[in-house]
Amino acid sequence: MKHALVTITTDELVQGLRDGSIGELWNTLTDEYFTGEMIPGSRRAPVDRIGREVAGSGLSKDTPIVVYCSGRTCPNSRQAAEKLVAFGFTRVRVYEGGLEEWKQAGRGVELLRAPAEAGV
Repeated sequence: MKHALVTITTDELVQGLRDGSIGELWNTLTDEYFTGEMIPGSRRAPVDRIGREVAGSGLSKDTPIVVYCSGRTCPNSRQAAEKLVAFGFTRVRVYEGGLEEWKQAGRGVELLRAPAEAGV
């Protein structure tokens, strides 16, 4: 049975990052689409390697995790969230607006020169 995925808005993401209620923020873009841009405070967790990311994380299943990708037309964040729920994580949210809406809201991004610098 599929669970309904919980989404988060830009304002909610900003507030969660500010107040610490977001434990993990993951950029789920695969190497093919990763441009080096990241929302500050996030780490790379490409959807095609999400199982490995979870296995090596040591995270509690109730860790609040927000996943994002490039924007509303990108399926990676939803796919990653579904996988995380299947792995037993209970507090997963999707930032559907992704990098596109983050930048449209006037928020800054971190630029990484290569995928290796991003932790994956």
